[in-house]
Amino acid sequence: MNRRKALWWLSGSASMLVACHTQPKVMAQSPELAQRLIKPNRLKKGDTIGLIAPGSALSTAKLHKCINQLENYGFKVKKGKYVGDEYGYLASEDKNRLDDLNAMYRDDEVDAIWCARGGYGCTRLLPNIDYDLIRHNPKALIGYSDITALHQAIYQYAGVVGYHGPVASSDFNDYTVEQWEEILVNPVDQLSPQNHEDHELKTLVKGMGAGVVMGGNLTLLASMCGTPYQCDFTDKVVFLEDIGEKPYRIDRMLTQLRQSCHLDQASAIVLGIFYDCEADPDDKSLSLEECLADRIVALGVPTLSGVSIGHIDHQLTVPVGIRAEVDADAQSFTFLEAAVS
Repeated sequence: MNRRKALWWLSGSASMLVACHTQPKVMAQSPELAQRLIKPNRLKKGDTIGLIAPGSALSTAKLHKCINQLENYGFKVKKGKYVGDEYGYLASEDKNRLDDLNAMYRDDEVDAIWCARGGYGCTRLLPNIDYDLIRHNPKALIGYSDITALHQAIYQYAGVVGYHGPVASSDFNDYTVEQWEEILVNPVDQLSPQNHEDHELKTLVKGMGAGVVMGGNLTLLASMCGTPYQCDFTDKVVFLEDIGEKPYRIDRMLTQLRQSCHLDQASAIVLGIFYDCEADPDDKSLSLEECLADRIVALGVPTLSGVSIGHIDHQLTVPVGIRAEVDADAQSFTFLEAAVS
């Protein structure tokens, strides 16, 4: 079952209706967290990585791959109690996945938390995450796709930077490793990451813009609209990516962000790779390019596309919550501060 069908399947369930109307356990932070933003400690070899699966399950082979890759880099690995479980399209029941997440923040032996995969299930956890625990025990949380929900909620309710980067089961090729090293291991005060040669940068709307970085997977951001975790993109640098969504669905989700999240008030927009998102040849459809022109370019917000973010082999790691600048004319995306302490 793919992500879209899974969302449809769950839309009528009583458990989801309860989750949707459950308020967070803590009061929301101010929309602007610049003066209170917390950056986790940088990573170093020998650190202990907590490995969890807050969304979908993964095979035994994939779990071994996660552990081997992290250990080969020089990390110690501490598995979540339920990381190898399987509960249909979820890695385990909500309580178990939530327990693993909170336990890793509570565990003094764990230096950072790496998600084994994305899939589906993170949004179900948001109302019951212990955000106060996270704020008082900040650790780097790394992952992408479904992990977008965790990054955005933790930024909004705990004020802690998150890292939209490879999951532990991704291929740790040289490029991907170099990129998360620049963010998490060898931080600098200002960084313009090098785009991978497979992806051509394009200026869709000229201009410059700066602000706090927010965003991630488009499907997840749209699914959070109308909930206590909805994003406000006013004056933000917004990055978006997705996979396997046809142009009319991309259109629908971008329209939702325009109408709910003030996408038109963003300082700048960074479009990652929309992998396998073209219309079928026989479809009566706008192309992906035409869809993006209609929904994004028409906003007039400085926009850069083709950035190496998303469901691709060679990935940038993007810190959620720090300040960045986009110069669409120069085709640059620059982080204006170190992403870790």
